[in-house]
Amino acid sequence: MHIVIAGGHGKIALLLAEAAARRGDTVESLIRNPQHADEVAATGARPLVFDLEQATGVELTALVKGSDAIVFAAGAGPGSGAARKYTVDRDGSVLLAEAAEHAGVRRFVQISTMGAGQPPAGGTDEVWAAYIDAKTQAEEDLRSRALDWTILRPGRLVDTPGTGLVTLSAPPLGRGDIPRADVATVIAELLHTPETAGATLELIAGSTPVTDAVAMTVS
Repeated sequence: MHIVIAGGHGKIALLLAEAAARRGDTVESLIRNPQHADEVAATGARPLVFDLEQATGVELTALVKGSDAIVFAAGAGPGSGAARKYTVDRDGSVLLAEAAEHAGVRRFVQISTMGAGQPPAGGTDEVWAAYIDAKTQAEEDLRSRALDWTILRPGRLVDTPGTGLVTLSAPPLGRGDIPRADVATVIAELLHTPETAGATLELIAGSTPVTDAVAMTVS
């Protein structure tokens, strides 16, 4: 499978590139900063310098054309203000999904967040509220498109080693932590499970092996 990952220098994206490469997939990772190219290449992915906030849809369509699947793993990241939650987490996903349609790439996995799809709680920090709203709008846009999309909402991300054991189900799922490594493993499995198209799934640490957990969502 030929996979394009947007947000290729992110922690989950780097782990996903490694996981996909181990499966024998070909991975191209979009990065904004050319100084990150060596780190991305070390995962087995081919780094492509491409800024989602500055590029046109025509340019992005040409770049993803010929791939088999696309993963939106981009995000404004910690320390960014509310405005960039919309220009990256929402608008980046919209641009990528539109490019996928135009390029004829049907398989699309979007990394969202637990809490999306609901209004932020009263008194929520402005930036966090913008993040949840941007992710919600990105999900809504993706659902409207003629793509084989899967939306994954991880719980609180942690950098502890992956266990390969998760809880994965349609929402609502109780809050919980999830190692980034396990998120990456789940995405790699979802990409190879086309029956999950049209599903919105939430993910936290659990006791079920990843392969079984993904299979259970389509049984």
